[in-house]
Amino acid sequence: MTVTGSVPFPFITKEGSLSSFKTATSQQFNEDFNYGDVIKGSYPLRTSISSDYLDSGLYLYGTTNRKKKLLALKNTLDYYTKISPHYAFSSSLGEKEMQDLRLISIPSIFYGQSLKKGSVNCKWYHKGSLIAELQDINKNGEMIQTYPHSNSGNVAGVVLYGEGFLLLTGSWSLHDSYEDYFDVNENSTLYSPSWKYFLTSGSDGRPATKVSDSSFILDFEGTEKIPTITMFAKSDRGEHNYSNNPTFIKSGQITTPTTGSNFIQEPSNLAIKNIVPSSYEDVEPPFEKITYISKVAIYDKDKNLIGIAKLANPIKKKQNDNIAIKMKLDM
Repeated sequence: MTVTGSVPFPFITKEGSLSSFKTATSQQFNEDFNYGDVIKGSYPLRTSISSDYLDSGLYLYGTTNRKKKLLALKNTLDYYTKISPHYAFSSSLGEKEMQDLRLISIPSIFYGQSLKKGSVNCKWYHKGSLIAELQDINKNGEMIQTYPHSNSGNVAGVVLYGEGFLLLTGSWSLHDSYEDYFDVNENSTLYSPSWKYFLTSGSDGRPATKVSDSSFILDFEGTEKIPTITMFAKSDRGEHNYSNNPTFIKSGQITTPTTGSNFIQEPSNLAIKNIVPSSYEDVEPPFEKITYISKVAIYDKDKNLIGIAKLANPIKKKQNDNIAIKMKLDM
């Protein structure tokens, strides 16, 4: 992969292995490119959260699109019944294959490995005022109404955390007087708001004259497991109390090495600067080697330097100190 400007794209050089992209036909590969040419591809850089209203009438009239979407989730829903009975595809709580429901699909690029349990929240507003709210308060996938108090505690749907789906089946009214063109197959009939109509918009095929009175917020958080290596660097008593930093020795000393035709010798009697604080201005405190550790070098098994960890604040190291520095590396 390479990046030009801000748009990354994959590329392959035509060579003897005959590797190419699936989007390039064999004829294009043979006729449009010479050996050594770079074949460029593209990534799908756009995605969005989709919302589908699956009317039970579509099942009764034999529409297969609805049935395919639901049957694709059947085994997954039944698998999660060990967490909550509301996941069941078919039970006394409802027949999802024949229910009116809202299917919200969230691509994994928005949440990573899975949706975070307890983070999914649905809010419905009418002309800017909150009229209803759903929350995954039990962290078991049940979307429970927490506002208003009427019907509070009712389960309006379930969340598939790892798969990124939200199914809303709640059909009770959320407002005493407000009505709108919510049903996808009833463009001339007004309905009271309910959770199965969550995320309805004028682009769904119904009149948009009043649908703008509703607005929605879907909140969620994602989780992503990142492999981490934890390392410890130890500096025991009496270790790492010398520094090659020029400020480690007293200033004003001759530090020029002695050289000859076949040798070079560094000065061996340079005095180290004493930075031990004194309680009195004219009293020289007892000398002690003190260093400040600001970086830790990381080596592989062959003693090759593979990284340097920089400390946010240097650590003061006295001769009698035992220090352990903990480092974490995200892979």
